[in-house]
Parts: sequence; structure tokens; C-alpha cells
Amino acid sequence: MTLASNPFALLQGASNFRDIGGYRNTDGRQVRRGQVFRSDHLAGLTTDDVARLQSLGIAHSLDFRGVAEYTATPYAIPGVQRVALTIEPTVIARMRTLVAQGVVPTTEETVELMRETYRDFVNRNAGIYGQFLKHLLEQPTPQVFHCTAGKDRTGFAAALLLSALGVDRTTIEHDYLLTNQLYKRDARLEGQGHPHVMKVLWQVQPEFLQAAFDEVDAQHGGMRDYLHGAIGLSPQELAELQRRLLEN
Repeated sequence: MTLASNPFALLQGASNFRDIGGYRNTDGRQVRRGQVFRSDHLAGLTTDDVARLQSLGIAHSLDFRGVAEYTATPYAIPGVQRVALTIEPTVIARMRTLVAQGVVPTTEETVELMRETYRDFVNRNAGIYGQFLKHLLEQPTPQVFHCTAGKDRTGFAAALLLSALGVDRTTIEHDYLLTNQLYKRDARLEGQGHPHVMKVLWQVQPEFLQAAFDEVDAQHGGMRDYLHGAIGLSPQELAELQRRLLEN
């Protein structure tokens, strides 16, 4: 499929790159296009890709990767400031611990590890995700956010942002699951592991995101309280984020 025939395939050297705009919220207002983009890592961009980002006006890349990930695949894009919002990939560390103990997790056990990872996003990484939303609020120019595959840390970030903009969870899940169509797996980044385990780790499932939503509801009183509490957005900041990123 060519770039022209695939509206998501905006870049040659990065997969899972897409505009999160275009969705409508529960009030019928549309998320602005051309303002916020999500992606997998940006270390393989071509010269044409860089020109494309520049044509989109993207001035900041918000990078959720851990230190080892960024060190292995660094990038520098002219005119784009990289902002480190570091969330270490704990599920990989947990998996390596199990393997070192001679344990091969079942598919369901691996799924549960992923669910726990998403609960950690909600509880342990709320401060980082608060920085993410406040950076979008503070910088009026278009931005892109990403991790390594653009699926988990990035997927929850997209879900959080769309939730803040009033988009319903069914639509958010649709955007989340697009990763399974758009992300091109790279064995060099995935490491070694049993096929059934790697399949779970490098795809997304509704159960992963639902674990995060359930945690928001059960532990934080729902999305609005979570945004104003653990995430740290004041009502005024949330209203301003909506003003900036929703069509009138």
C-alpha cells in the first residue's frame, strides 16, 4: 500500500504514526487535526520524513522511552525539540526476571503482566502523564508523542488525552487498536522470547486499556477526578486544553 492510498502512512521510516484529530467527543465537537500526533520511535526517519514533520509544523517530540531504549536508538530532528518523559518498560524487566528463573509465562499470565503494566501507568506514572498534558497545554505548536512501538505508553497517553477532550471510550479503544494494523514489528527491538509471549507483548488488546480505565474508576473516582487529582490538571487547565484542541 502506498503513502497516497493509506492516510495513516504519513512517514516511511516510522510506523504507527497518525494524527489523533478528527474524532468527535460526546458533545459533538471534533478534535482538531494537525495539532497532536502519535507514533512509534522516530530514529529511522528518512530525509523525506523529516521534511514531512517540518511541513506539519511539529516543533516538539515527547519521548516516553526509557534510558536504554533512547540510548540504543537516539535521534535528532532539525527544528524538533525532543522532550524526555521517561517511563521505563517495566514489563520487559519483569519478563526477563521470569525467564532468568526458568519460568515461561502462559499467554494468560503474559496478558496479566500487561494489565499490571497499564495499572502502573495509572498509579505510578501519573506525574509523567501530567507533564505530558501540561506540555500540550503550554506549547501551541503541533507536537508528536511516542515510545518504542507507540502502543502501550503512547497508547495510554492517547487514551488519556482523548478522555480529557471528552471522547467516549469506545472511540478511544478504536484508536488504540489501530496499532495492530499500523505497527510494523522490528525483531531488533523486541529481543528474544517465546512466540506466544512476544505476540502478546508486541500487540495491543482491549483488556490492556480496560485495565487502566478500571483502575482510574476504582482507585481514582473516575476520569475527571483522576485528571484533577493524580494527573494534576486544574479545572481551568482542562478547560484550556479543550479550548485549544477542540473545534468550536
